[in-house]
Amino acid sequence: MSTCASELAIMLSGAGNATGAADLLCGRLDYVSNGIIDTSNAVNSTYLLFSAYLVFAMQLGFAMLCAGSVRAKNTVNILLLNVLDACTGSLFYYLFGFAFAFGTPSNAFIGKQFFGLKKLPQTGFDYPFFLFHVPYWIVYPIVSHWFWSADGWANAGRNTSEWLLFKSGVIDFAGSGVVHMVGGVAGLWGALIEGPRRGRFEPNRVDIRGHDASLVVLGTFLLWFGWYGFNPGSFTVIDKKYGPSGSINGQWSAVGHTAVMTTLAGSVAGLTTLFAKYMKTGQWKAMDVCNGILGGFAAITSGCSVVDPWASVICGFVSALVLIGGNMLAEKVKFDDPLEATQLHAGCGAWGILFTALFAREKYVNEVYPGREGRPYGLFMGGGGRLLAAHVVVIIAIFGWVSLTMAPLFFVLNKFGLLRTPQEHENAGMDLTYHGGSAYQFIEPAAVGAAVGAPV
Repeated sequence: MSTCASELAIMLSGAGNATGAADLLCGRLDYVSNGIIDTSNAVNSTYLLFSAYLVFAMQLGFAMLCAGSVRAKNTVNILLLNVLDACTGSLFYYLFGFAFAFGTPSNAFIGKQFFGLKKLPQTGFDYPFFLFHVPYWIVYPIVSHWFWSADGWANAGRNTSEWLLFKSGVIDFAGSGVVHMVGGVAGLWGALIEGPRRGRFEPNRVDIRGHDASLVVLGTFLLWFGWYGFNPGSFTVIDKKYGPSGSINGQWSAVGHTAVMTTLAGSVAGLTTLFAKYMKTGQWKAMDVCNGILGGFAAITSGCSVVDPWASVICGFVSALVLIGGNMLAEKVKFDDPLEATQLHAGCGAWGILFTALFAREKYVNEVYPGREGRPYGLFMGGGGRLLAAHVVVIIAIFGWVSLTMAPLFFVLNKFGLLRTPQEHENAGMDLTYHGGSAYQFIEPAAVGAAVGAPV
């Protein structure tokens, strides 16, 4: 700085050198400006990478949740499936998933750039952005293109003249529909075509429960922790102001707001499930409470950035009722899913899409999705019914797309005997028959063993 001042003093003394002084000042200002831009990019990249790490921790959470929710004799099998899910998901998303989801310029249905990460990195599509979306791979790339790609037909960031749904984009901020409903509908077809576990609905049946509540609770808390990357991380950047410089209004505040909305919905859903289950059974059901918490998270994921705290409480309360009602319906129609994936992810995810269309607040909507004059917001907040109509359409679209792609797949797998293990293997347990031994010594409760014809 002293060198700059000395050079500037020489240029301005006597006859001076105005051109030289201007060049010096502009050069220094450009240097400072570029440094600020570089710092902002570094902060945003670090934020997105940290969010990606949190989201990846959800893989561990799901592994623990799944392991605790199945029978002890299938523990190794379900853990291996979770490990392979992470490995194959990363590879396939690298090869074509990311391109299908975010390959722009493209069409409104599917992306067609960035196969094998070609042309990366570039502005808006750097490696942290890829990593953040890897854990969501399931069957969602095309659906995520509809909602989250700039070219997608349901994207909330399209110009108003391009909106295809009642002159409204769709607000699914972090994926109640894109992630949860997609996964839940896929689970629906898998469970329907495979059929219930043997003994699950026999006349002398007993309730076949998960074997380890400790793993379920551990998995739930890991998922809760990961959800703070899942929902707030969907902003993808944190260094963005909403008002004048120096004010509290900015994306940094919206990130905190989103995390709090997530917490409230999950907490209320857990408590609602606890007391509802007690009123129904007279028992305090820890594992059911965990699923209630996750149902609240799945529901708030769509509107977490655009609703008020009191609305998040409503979201969590209703999501618990949706989950409980879904489980009662599943029992009645003899639908069997040990993880309640359809009821939790599809049911609560669909409720989350509807909830956002009802309670999205205008102020938050315009901050998170700026620059769109006349954008509709929540029906109950005075925003009219266009957003709700658009959200009903996308619920139908998601259900139709996933059904069209996954039902035939499960049907073919079942036809060739690849979906379900033989009865003797199911009775003995997949750990023993496929993986060379059990995860640990565990004695199956006599009533359950007798009900399914397994040795006790």
